[in-house]
Amino acid sequence: MQNYATVTDEGPSIASLLKSSHIRRAYHFIDELQTELDDELVRICEIPAPPFKEEARARFVSQRFQDIGLSRVRSDEKGNVIAERPGLSSKLSPGPRIVVSAHLDTVFPERTDVRVRRDGARFHAPGISDNVCGIVSLITLARALDAGGIVTEGTIYFVATVGEEGEGNLRGVRHLFNAGEFKRGVDAFISLDGPGLERITHRALGSRRYRVTVGGPGGHSWGDFGIVNPVHALGRAIARFSAYPAPLAPRTSYNVGVIEGGSSVNAIPASASMVVDIRSVSSNEIEKLEAHLRRVVEIAVREENSQRAMSGTSLTCEFEQAGDRPSGETPIDSTIVRAAIECSRALGIEPRLDCSSTDSNIPISLGIPAITLGAGGVSGNCHSLTEWYEPTGRELGMKRLLLLTVSLGGFAC
Repeated sequence: MQNYATVTDEGPSIASLLKSSHIRRAYHFIDELQTELDDELVRICEIPAPPFKEEARARFVSQRFQDIGLSRVRSDEKGNVIAERPGLSSKLSPGPRIVVSAHLDTVFPERTDVRVRRDGARFHAPGISDNVCGIVSLITLARALDAGGIVTEGTIYFVATVGEEGEGNLRGVRHLFNAGEFKRGVDAFISLDGPGLERITHRALGSRRYRVTVGGPGGHSWGDFGIVNPVHALGRAIARFSAYPAPLAPRTSYNVGVIEGGSSVNAIPASASMVVDIRSVSSNEIEKLEAHLRRVVEIAVREENSQRAMSGTSLTCEFEQAGDRPSGETPIDSTIVRAAIECSRALGIEPRLDCSSTDSNIPISLGIPAITLGAGGVSGNCHSLTEWYEPTGRELGMKRLLLLTVSLGGFAC
């Protein structure tokens, strides 16, 4: 694992930054902008961004980056949208490179109704809190920096990523750091993901996802009764797998989230599959759960083949890894975590250190200082069709983000 330089502690304190007329002007701009941000929230949410098809929303965000004056707005081969706000430092003596990002995609499939319904202070629509509110904050950060006339020593990169959710497997941010714009590293990475103020995610929750497919000859439920049945085998495997005693410490979870197979109630399926999600703060526990999953599937297939041996038919099984999110941790005493805590407390927010699976997993696993923050506001029913978002406290989240970005990027004036 390659180690990259951390952000230095040089520069003005958080307390002195808060006294700056530039910061105060930026904060006043944020306060005055709230109604306009509601409109932006609705506009972006109503542009569909289903898994692997974020292009329309990406085009809109790219245009917004251009409209607000960011430099070198471009899209990479995966669909990430990248823009820059150049720093004061010269190429001979470059300042820190800071990435602020938010993911474009939602968990909802194509043709999901994403029209926004407003009920008082609440906005109801799939994906409005995860992660439209993060995209809105990303755009607003650039506008507020300009409104305050703030100049940083280092360059700030504004990135809207693809493929954060589900089977996207962090493909956008994975590309950025493995083969794309930031393959040589950056000095700090901030991901905006969902609402809230208290959580500072500095630990990357590892996860693996598997598609298990069981196949057989298939046939008629009456005429071919007695041959092997993939669904029956899969049912046995799920029953055994779900009895696994997952530890509370280190916290570990598992879920069979999708089951597919069959064509008719009176047909024996030729194929059945399940998609399994395994998560843990311990890579060792993930390995143990993966071994258990493989074992119970093997037993279930063997039992079905044994019970139906007289039919002369048998099942086959395939395992496919559908996702792998690395784990890791940005140390509590790192500059980025300490600065996030101090910025939060300076604005009356009592932070809570957190472990989760976000775009930050990739830079954290590479040793790059990275955290994920909520964008402010509150929400409920995330990842469901009844998802809602309320912007109460949103301005505090934006002010914290601006203060942290300036602190890490080096305040020039």
